[in-house]
Amino acid sequence: MGGEKMNNQQNKNLNKFIKISLLGAIAVVLMYFDFPIPFLPFPWLKIDLSDIPALMGAFAFGPMAGIVIELLKNLLILIVKGTGTVFVGEIANFIVGVSLVAPAAWVYHRNKSRKNALLGMILGTLSIEIIGILANVYLLLPAFGMSMVKEELIKYVTVGLLPFNGVKAILVCAITYILYKRVSVAIFKVDSNFDNSRKSKLNSI
Repeated sequence: MGGEKMNNQQNKNLNKFIKISLLGAIAVVLMYFDFPIPFLPFPWLKIDLSDIPALMGAFAFGPMAGIVIELLKNLLILIVKGTGTVFVGEIANFIVGVSLVAPAAWVYHRNKSRKNALLGMILGTLSIEIIGILANVYLLLPAFGMSMVKEELIKYVTVGLLPFNGVKAILVCAITYILYKRVSVAIFKVDSNFDNSRKSKLNSI
């Protein structure tokens, strides 16, 4: 009995590992399809949707799974593509991705419901704005050797980072919200209250 239980747990962990690895691989593919926001005067700020697999994995398996996917995708992109920013771009992608994914999943896993998913996404959006600015100003820009005078820095934050991270967070959260309900049970094999409100009342977590 004990051996069978252990085997079941091992199979469950292996299945979880495979799905997290697959999400990381999908995220790498999505990193190739980046695009700038036309109205921003900073062409190096490009959006990719690689945080969607990370957020879906975090909703399915917990915040740590999302962090692992964010780390995995950036390690894999370094292997298959290399770095054109002396690792600064990959570090930025990881920090910003985690700042969105981890808070959103943490709120959702406290009490799984559609409402908490939305609240988590709102918290994640606020987090990506704050952490994105702090990381750029105090870590990423200095690491990349970019020095800006005060006026330039204020413009970069208000006209660049704030709308960029906001648009990215909204896109990632909206697409995840639409897709997760469809794949949470079918693919992840986890219970989800990403469902209509009536069903949510019938199901307790």
